[in-house]
Amino acid sequence: MPADILLSNPSGMAAPGGHYSHAVKANGFVFVSGQLPIAPDGKRLADAPFEAQARQVLANVGAALSGAGSSVERLVQVRAYLTDIGDWAAFNTIYAEWAGSARPARCAVPVPALHYGFRIEVEAVGLAAGT
Repeated sequence: MPADILLSNPSGMAAPGGHYSHAVKANGFVFVSGQLPIAPDGKRLADAPFEAQARQVLANVGAALSGAGSSVERLVQVRAYLTDIGDWAAFNTIYAEWAGSARPARCAVPVPALHYGFRIEVEAVGLAAGT
């Protein structure tokens, strides 16, 4: 691994479920892997209401950003994958509360299924601190 690439798996998050890092810092950016509604203790929230899943996913994105030296305020792009595009309005409301004044580029992608029966996954790109 090149010295200018930093892998980040913050201790306040469940361990990655595969061969990846929660976030990677490179060239002044922080790339956050797709985050699923998995609590810090590893509990999968597949049976939780959509709103609880969305809040956990966004908390995970925030933790991954922070762990790699970024923040929600430094986001530049967010992609949300939803198994039911009908959940978009609820997600948008929760997202707006979470993001506050940050307004990164964003898209929603309807998908047929996600791991473990989850209803949402979110990936993001932010600027690293000092950039």
